[in-house]
Amino acid sequence: MVYLGILEQLLFWGGVILFLVSLGLYGLRTGDYKSLLMFWQPTIAFNVGENRINRIGLLMMIMAVLLKAYLFYIS
Repeated sequence: MVYLGILEQLLFWGGVILFLVSLGLYGLRTGDYKSLLMFWQPTIAFNVGENRINRIGLLMMIMAVLLKAYLFYIS
């Protein structure tokens, strides 16, 4: 069970880092930092690589939340 707790932390923080990297790559590529600050407006146009990194990061964070819920209900 301890290993699942460690895996949950790795998935969450790894996902956060990948998500931020994708946003940083977009900002460096376009220089459009206003779109990053106004995230509620659909103005970000990721390229294929940035989109893939972004979705993998989000998927890792979702998996971490599901694992956290599983560990909560198991114990």
